[in-house]
Amino acid sequence: MINKKFNKGLTYTALGSFWWGVIGVLYFKYISFAGPIEVVIHRCIWTSVSLIITTCYFSKWNIFFAIISNKKKLVLLFFSGLLIFINWATWIYAIGTEKIIDASFGYFIMPILSVYLGYIFYNERINRKRILSIILVLISILFLLVVNFNSIPWVGIIVALSWGFYNLLRKKVNVETDVGLLIESLFLLPFALFAFYLIFQNNLNDFRITSPSLMLLFMLAGPMTVIPLFLYVRGVEICGLGPTGMIFYITPTFQFILGFFYYNEPFSFEKSLSFILIWIAVVIYLKDLYENN
Repeated sequence: MINKKFNKGLTYTALGSFWWGVIGVLYFKYISFAGPIEVVIHRCIWTSVSLIITTCYFSKWNIFFAIISNKKKLVLLFFSGLLIFINWATWIYAIGTEKIIDASFGYFIMPILSVYLGYIFYNERINRKRILSIILVLISILFLLVVNFNSIPWVGIIVALSWGFYNLLRKKVNVETDVGLLIESLFLLPFALFAFYLIFQNNLNDFRITSPSLMLLFMLAGPMTVIPLFLYVRGVEICGLGPTGMIFYITPTFQFILGFFYYNEPFSFEKSLSFILIWIAVVIYLKDLYENN
């Protein structure tokens, strides 16, 4: 019975990771013709709408109001909301500018970065293998800095830092993932609506009442954000962080495969050497996770 439950959790996590790594890439690449600004706006708006619906469906408004009555949690969620916006905006920019491989770099190093942040801010203990993983990540970045400054995957580094610090703040605020994301998205919603108004006023919007199919396509940005999140978080709840941390690497692996083989993105020799160091760091990190779970 325990094995069935554990396997169910792994399945949820794998589906969420696959969604982020494949379905999410294909979807956001498909709508990238609208430009990164409008796509980010729709992601903010329809994520809010989707989470309002799920909060009603799961009857979580009591949790919502308990959180917003706590000023400290509200302030932390405001800043985590800014970080998730930076992450979304950078990822969508990467999709639209043929930098999917660079973004995958960020998701490869993010779990290792989180270990380092946990050590700095929460005094979490790290062993030699994880220290080695961190050192290899730093060497890979310094290598690109020395060899060719322009080849540094800045998009990936911003993705990793924004997501890493986001997780750090969310750990501190300690609220349910979906309700916390609803509050974060509601902080972003007024700015997203105002930005959309400006785009509409200047007739720069692709979202039009005269094109219902296109409207529906943009509205899917909400479920495309919320569904994989629910799947992944449910898997974490059942299996724990260790096993799901290993499964998460489905996401950047498929992102890299799509970027390189399907979208034919450029991949320099310098970056390939840097990625080899990253992959060695990931293997060491995953081996340590496996041995300690």
